[in-house]
Amino acid sequence: MSAASTYTSENIQVLEGLEPVRKRPGMYIGSTDARGLHHLVWEVVDNAIDEAMAGHCSEILVTLHDDGSVSVEDNGRGIPVDVHKQTGKSALEVVLTTLHAGGKFGGDASGYKVSGGLHGVGSSVVNALSSWLRAEVYRDGKMHVQEYKRGKPTGDVKAAGKTDKRGTLIRFMPDKDIFDTLELSLETVLTRFRQQAYLTKGVAIAVLDARPKRPEADRVFPRLYRFQFEGGIGAYVTHLNESKERIGQVIVFEKDTPEGQVEVSLQYTQTFQECVLSFANNIHTAEGGHHLTGFKAAITRTINAYARQYELLKEKDENLTADDVREGLTAVISVRLRDPQFEGQTKSKLGNAEMKTAVETVVNEKLSEYLEEHPGEAKDVVAKCILAARARLAARAARDSVIRKGALEGMTLPGKLADCSCRDPSQSELFIVEGDSAGGSAKQGRNREFQAILPLRGKILNVEQARLDKMLANNEIKALIIALGIGIGEVKDIAKLRYHRVVIMTDADVDGAHIRTLLLTLFFRYFPELIEKGYLYIAQPPLYKIARGKEMRYVFSDAEKDATLKEWGVNIDEVQETEEETDETEVTEETEEKLTKGKPKVQSPKPKASKVGIQRYKGLGEMNAEQLWDTTMDPEHRIMLQVTMEDAERANLVFTTLMGSEVAPRRKFIQTHAKTVKNLDI
Repeated sequence: MSAASTYTSENIQVLEGLEPVRKRPGMYIGSTDARGLHHLVWEVVDNAIDEAMAGHCSEILVTLHDDGSVSVEDNGRGIPVDVHKQTGKSALEVVLTTLHAGGKFGGDASGYKVSGGLHGVGSSVVNALSSWLRAEVYRDGKMHVQEYKRGKPTGDVKAAGKTDKRGTLIRFMPDKDIFDTLELSLETVLTRFRQQAYLTKGVAIAVLDARPKRPEADRVFPRLYRFQFEGGIGAYVTHLNESKERIGQVIVFEKDTPEGQVEVSLQYTQTFQECVLSFANNIHTAEGGHHLTGFKAAITRTINAYARQYELLKEKDENLTADDVREGLTAVISVRLRDPQFEGQTKSKLGNAEMKTAVETVVNEKLSEYLEEHPGEAKDVVAKCILAARARLAARAARDSVIRKGALEGMTLPGKLADCSCRDPSQSELFIVEGDSAGGSAKQGRNREFQAILPLRGKILNVEQARLDKMLANNEIKALIIALGIGIGEVKDIAKLRYHRVVIMTDADVDGAHIRTLLLTLFFRYFPELIEKGYLYIAQPPLYKIARGKEMRYVFSDAEKDATLKEWGVNIDEVQETEEETDETEVTEETEEKLTKGKPKVQSPKPKASKVGIQRYKGLGEMNAEQLWDTTMDPEHRIMLQVTMEDAERANLVFTTLMGSEVAPRRKFIQTHAKTVKNLDI
């Protein structure tokens, strides 16, 4: 029988209602990991934000309940509960059970002029991916209730008494059969809603954490948080720049255009990195879009025009490039339009071409006016951009030198690099090792087929406080760039990366942590693509080796060490740590009895006393090649942490605070978090 004859209409499966969402949740929320779990909360809150943008809502309360459920309550108009003529069901049930149903499709006649919930799938997707959901609607002096299980109503909408409130409350329990984890991160939630409060001027967003055992229980958090910013995105830029040396005041302007509302806030700083965030209908467009393109083109043209008009740029000087103009710039671009076209359900890029012209026109007009009215500030900004241009030319010469040296693969790779024989990047690993001693052990212990070793001497330059030209003069950074093979700056090509696992392997002490932080700063600022694609890792060498007779264990923390000694029946207080392999503690008859407690006693000759030896590793160089392979490099047994970047804005703020030139914010950060530090090596 042919394959065609066995393929009939019976093979065609039709998924009804919300079944497609449960079958393929990743299509609607991106993934079923922690990111997808948080996306459920975002979808429900986005609906409340839409009410606020329409002028009908002033307060939103998000509650993380002790049973793991989440509720979102707003004081908007309340979802309609009357019968929907097209379906014959309550409008509330239609919204919560039907894909592409909502009040955001009908233009002027609909419930919203602008909204973030473009596709009309938010509430229904949350319902489909929850084990249960309860909706309460307060409108016209009455409270209406309907409950659901896995997207299906358990009954009709029912009146549940009178109320003076108005708005909607949605409470849902994410389905444990769908999601890998049900643990919501309070910090992630707070960061998101702080951002939304900045973007929706004057609206109050509160977060109540009612969980008795929070994921961040080791940190001190109050239970209730409230965000409300009358300054809007101007206050947002002030927040982003609080750890930086600033040039002039925060510039804010907005204008209604036929294409939509454009609101922009910006300020220059003395740093070397740009921080430009773009939003469309309060949705963070992480991949940008036409609104961001229009902003970048306008600010480059406007500053060049001002510099030419007042002869701050000489006739012989080239125009400032887009990179020159954006060095040290912090900006927030927020547009609100009636019919946004996002790429994908996760809405990471805006596709409306008309917004490029709208933003470009507004920025050209308003920024030109500001520069004319503030000549002193304008000259400081242009001077900053001209200095960036000079540094760019110096950096180009240094970069070209680095690229030339790394042009012939295998011929001019750094002499200190012990390369692997494999030429398939997906199978190859590069270990960046602290010090020549550890580098020697790693070179001897590695698998030469797929593991390359690059030892670094000392601490690399802090790139947060240096431009590209100075950075490329650092021999250790230069060697790393050549080893990676992708270039840097304008000529960077991630497709040429020689290793798809780049592993930072430093000592488990303060110096090692500092070197690791310097390397993470380098990758975050100049090679963020490696982090985004999941290519960057941190090795986890053990802190101790514990041996008893022929039995041996490597442990990675003090808690794990204490647990192992307790398991073996050893009195923890009697054991002293040493950096040598000579510290041994006898297991006496008393501790032997602890080990055999509860087991049948067998008559046997008196056992010989066992001995427990503990070695504390202060550095990778103290391990021989075999130990380093067994504990840190062997794919079968090693532990490695993958570096991720869930929140680029928060990461940028942390790097600026810890590695930037401003001392006061760093001191404040250390004072705030000093008590939460674990395993402090003094």
